[in-house]
Amino acid sequence: MSNDKKLESAKLSSTLQAIASAVYDAAQDCQEDAKALLALLRQLEQLHRQIRDGAFQKSLPDNRQALYSLLRDIEAEGGWPYIERMRLQAFLTKLEQEAASENSSEVLENDSSLSC
Repeated sequence: MSNDKKLESAKLSSTLQAIASAVYDAAQDCQEDAKALLALLRQLEQLHRQIRDGAFQKSLPDNRQALYSLLRDIEAEGGWPYIERMRLQAFLTKLEQEAASENSSEVLENDSSLSC
């Protein structure tokens, strides 16, 4: 790897770390605000889509050898980047668990108030 490539790689790594820190800080600032966190996730998803559909597609190799090399690199580095959406079923399960927990707390409170 040439010095220019190493410098370019180090600069990219530094930029990615700054982006990750900014996103993490934003998430920490919104820690108790589900709507704000959802807005952050939507923004990240939109950025992912814009980069994928724009700059990434334009940069794809135009020959088999280069494409094969890119695919090997994708596989070696952990696969295709994907932003997973929370499944509605998992969200509903969490709500049901919280509702059941609240109901059991109310039953315990009612039982203790009757015994007085």
